[in-house]
Amino acid sequence: MSPLHRVPLPLLAVAGGLLLALAFPPLHLLPALAGLVVLQVVAARGAGPRHRFLLGWLFGFAHHVATLWWIAIAFASGPEAFRALGVPAMLGLCAFLALGPGGLAAALGLLADRPPALRALALALGWVALEAFAAHVLRFPWNPLASTLAFSAASLQPVAWFGVRGTDLLLAFLGALAGSLLTEKDPGRRRRVWLALVPATVLTLPALLRLPASSADTGLPLRIVQPAIPQDRKWDPALRRRWLELQLDLTRRPAAVPPRLVLWPEAAVPYRMEDPRLRALLAAALPDGAVLVLGADHYVPGDPPVLHNSLYVVDTRGRLLDRYDKADLVPFGEYLPLGGLPAMLGLAKLTIGAVDFSPGPGRRTLEVAGLPPFSPLICYEVAFPLAATDGRGRARLLVNLTNDAWFGRSSGPYQHLALARTRAVETGLPLLRAANTGISAVIDGYGRMRAALPLEARGVLDATVPAAAPPPPARRAPLAVFLAALALVAAIAAVDLRAASRHKEGRARGARDAGGASSHGQDTPPHRPPCRPAAP
Repeated sequence: MSPLHRVPLPLLAVAGGLLLALAFPPLHLLPALAGLVVLQVVAARGAGPRHRFLLGWLFGFAHHVATLWWIAIAFASGPEAFRALGVPAMLGLCAFLALGPGGLAAALGLLADRPPALRALALALGWVALEAFAAHVLRFPWNPLASTLAFSAASLQPVAWFGVRGTDLLLAFLGALAGSLLTEKDPGRRRRVWLALVPATVLTLPALLRLPASSADTGLPLRIVQPAIPQDRKWDPALRRRWLELQLDLTRRPAAVPPRLVLWPEAAVPYRMEDPRLRALLAAALPDGAVLVLGADHYVPGDPPVLHNSLYVVDTRGRLLDRYDKADLVPFGEYLPLGGLPAMLGLAKLTIGAVDFSPGPGRRTLEVAGLPPFSPLICYEVAFPLAATDGRGRARLLVNLTNDAWFGRSSGPYQHLALARTRAVETGLPLLRAANTGISAVIDGYGRMRAALPLEARGVLDATVPAAAPPPPARRAPLAVFLAALALVAAIAAVDLRAASRHKEGRARGARDAGGASSHGQDTPPHRPPCRPAAP
């Protein structure tokens, strides 16, 4: 009997969810993916569907609390009226998201007597379905399993070959199958060791097949400004001018090679960019021939007024060359979902101001003279798989402006950076990231961190813009690469199912043969040796 069978099921479910959380940024302890097998264990041992659902819910709740606790910090950094809601809001979101693992555990109970690889396949498919639902329906694409690999460029290469969902499928299958080696001592255990080596090898090979020793460079000099403005003081009217001057001073710092592209973070300018005096002030801080890309709100008076979270491009003559309006807004952060129902219940969004942000029309490729065509991604937009560009193939660069001051010093900035790094590998496009409090970074199309500024550091990052890498398979044929991953894990499950079936048939045949021999012995008189005459 496995030692896990002696642990109370509720405690085991919570421990499994916490263990899985260790695989995510910033720790990246990949063996912790084996925590997924706990869902299989509680599904097999739960007393009925309701009990299995509750155990799965406990698993999911513990996991989400351990990975999303920074949400409470976001409330603490927001308007004072909502700071007390931070912990209840975080717990409420985690309780809601835990419904998914609860339902998955209830469904897995139907396969409790099937071979481990088949159950691992069912768990992996279910987990990927939950991630896809969260991303596309709930618009919350945070922490896919693929982000656990974002600790190095080599480890992230499976995303280039199989995409985020295909990589998620392989990781979930491997974690559940490897975990079963610790929880089940059946005769097929040695076979599962060899079977688990297949997805492990497939996840390792892409680094050898795609990752070159170095990547090309455009030679375009770049400066990223990281002002490290605390969120609780960022919108203080008495300090707005000081924060603007701080960013201007950082931009004017001497550089060995004057930058031709300068990046400021999301919401860097707290004034209306339509003011020509403001644009003249910004232009005066730029080196000759440079372009400034920054974040600011775009406000259109009216009834009702329209407010966008926008990215602006300004040249040295103070001209607005282009503007991009954020399309994927943060629920409860930038707008109230559910048709305003939360407002009727007394809730409000965290961002300052009574007007909801309005979404822009969608992704665009901005073409500015002297720069590679680039796809702007404001904050949260960098989290969505297969949505980093407008899909027309023109973009040669990703530019991500964000304000991670909401996260404080927590796991949030590291998780956000992991998502940005994943987008670079998924698309093969370099990504430039300007974050208010960090982590600002220059990432090439293979996921290498060319340069970075640490969390809460104030300063500038001078580098050159990397060149785009060749389009990876995940960008050229996203459905095909996912189906390839699915075919692989299905084939492994089929091998295990066939072997288990043969073993079961062999045992049954042996039992029948033993039964036949026993029956024959009862019908035939026992053999006796010939009688010997008695001694005289």
